[in-house]
Amino acid sequence: MDKIQINGGRPLNGEVFISGAKNAALPLIASSILVDGTTMFTNVPALMDITSIRLLLEDLGARCEFQDHTLTVDGRGIHKIEAEYDLVRKMRASILVLGPLVARFGHAKVSMPGGCAIGARPVNMHLTGLEALGAQINIEHGYIEAKTNGHGLKGSEIYFDIPTVTGTENLMMAAVYAKGKTILRNAAREPEIVCLAEALNKMGARISGAGTAIVTIEGVERLDPVEIRVIPDRIETGTFMVAAAATGGDVTIRGCVPDHIGGIINKIKATGAGVDVSEDSIRVKGNASIKSIDIKTLPYPGFPTDMQAQFMALMSIAEGNSVIHESIFENRFIHANELLRMGADSSVSNGNYAMVRGVKRLQGAQV
Repeated sequence: MDKIQINGGRPLNGEVFISGAKNAALPLIASSILVDGTTMFTNVPALMDITSIRLLLEDLGARCEFQDHTLTVDGRGIHKIEAEYDLVRKMRASILVLGPLVARFGHAKVSMPGGCAIGARPVNMHLTGLEALGAQINIEHGYIEAKTNGHGLKGSEIYFDIPTVTGTENLMMAAVYAKGKTILRNAAREPEIVCLAEALNKMGARISGAGTAIVTIEGVERLDPVEIRVIPDRIETGTFMVAAAATGGDVTIRGCVPDHIGGIINKIKATGAGVDVSEDSIRVKGNASIKSIDIKTLPYPGFPTDMQAQFMALMSIAEGNSVIHESIFENRFIHANELLRMGADSSVSNGNYAMVRGVKRLQGAQV
């Protein structure tokens, strides 16, 4: 599909069920490399990134089957330690196979992930962490090669300069097979990391502190095949909440985890929308008028950068002015100029601040 046509101007009403989280599914699927057996993942979203990592695992020698949102990965046949450019270039998250390959085979060669439209996301913290665990790192001809030279990884203390989600996940997986204790300090705290840690523990790992800034991993010798359910997508949940508020609709969102999106819920309430929360559902009723609010993106549990664009759209039709501060990624206001085509009134300064002046309504346009 190369275009989507939206005929707008009507409120959204009804209920919707949330998919499994892509950002949780990808590291979970990568963790199957650590298992000499068949791992089953349920509630997997049917997305291109899932296809990409499945094809990557199959190229490494795994046998994969994906049907009805269930993915099975038989890692017994994995024999190849090189993740090639043609597969890695399609998805930055392919770097997540680096840690598991080094942990299981003592050797990995992974193509450097390419650039990103929302800014450079360097992997230097992944590499310094692996070096701290005893891996020898060499970057040549666009590939990262990590070796343990037959000695295996050894537990160590690793400090992240800034919290990194994929870095925390990669090193947590690598440390599962490292000898001794590994401590990750200033670790990312996202629910997706907790999901991965709980899955690894179910396999037999010994991880504590996931969801806090300090994660401790006691090395083990093997992991066992298990069945794992992917957590609901908190960004998809937040997106439907914004859609209900923006259109003045009444939407019930089911199969979500409200505890994962406290910051989003508070911001939606602050716009004047009605929000009713239960254990696994959220009902959002839009208000006739939308109040303007300010937003600053922060690492979890702060306001997520992946919800910034949706809230800018909402603020475009709010009463008054709002300031949006993007503190996570550079170049993440590329949607702002397209909203201008629809009649929005906003301006970006210093690359990471946007002033949004609310208008009565937006207009249809080609964007």
